[in-house]
Amino acid sequence: MSTLENANQKSAAPSSFYSAMRILPEVQRDAMFLIYSFCRKVDDIADSDMPRDERSRGLDQWRADINALYDGTRAPKLADYVPVIKQFGLRRDDFLAIIDGMAMDAAEDIRAPDLAKLDLYCDRVASAVGRLSVKVFGLNDPDGIALAHHLGRALQLTNILRDLDEDAAIGRLYLSGEALADAGIDTREPARAVLHPGIGAACAPLVARAREHFAQAGRIMDLCSRPVVRSPRLMATVYRGILDELVRRGFTPPRTRVRISRSRLLLTILRHGVF
Repeated sequence: MSTLENANQKSAAPSSFYSAMRILPEVQRDAMFLIYSFCRKVDDIADSDMPRDERSRGLDQWRADINALYDGTRAPKLADYVPVIKQFGLRRDDFLAIIDGMAMDAAEDIRAPDLAKLDLYCDRVASAVGRLSVKVFGLNDPDGIALAHHLGRALQLTNILRDLDEDAAIGRLYLSGEALADAGIDTREPARAVLHPGIGAACAPLVARAREHFAQAGRIMDLCSRPVVRSPRLMATVYRGILDELVRRGFTPPRTRVRISRSRLLLTILRHGVF
């Protein structure tokens, strides 16, 4: 979740993902790394510099391979997926949703989507990853699906807020059109929008939304067995810290990149992974 490290590279430092996964038992850890590998492979296609139609064909091939795997047809490159899918009951629709999320980036540079499109994007590239992950963690369906919904969106919205400048540099702007309009930003050109004096006001609704998702995820995890939610708690703690740092820093340009220090990450690992 999410983000894993979010499939779209809008994520915390890689060490946060690896740290969260390494506190898992070996079988679960290996399954999570396989899910992460899948996310990275389809993301590499979506974010490549190939022509868009070639990216779409590459994602279509992954979609066909996943369908073939679940339909019982031989799919040699996905042979390692078979035992993991069977052991943890991973769902076809969640793999396909991740591919659909990558396809949204492959088809166009997303710029100021409406709230419905933004939420769909977050569901596909983050919460769908979460739905696979919670099966590996061992959560039951009602709690697991709810946790994936809220924590996936919390992580993705935090990533979007953190990576404003990096996304703008490649022509993307994931802040909602409604938030930009309410902040008096009339341009949808990413490089111009992120330098607008009202950018902080445009970010505020996403901050509030991310915090509410973190709070909802926390309530769900409080009701679950502690060992089962150790990894998602660690990820939530790290990303919530990033969100808090972003708010403290502010969004007025020029913006320095927010990172979580190794010492702080270590303390978080000790708290959730050992104690």
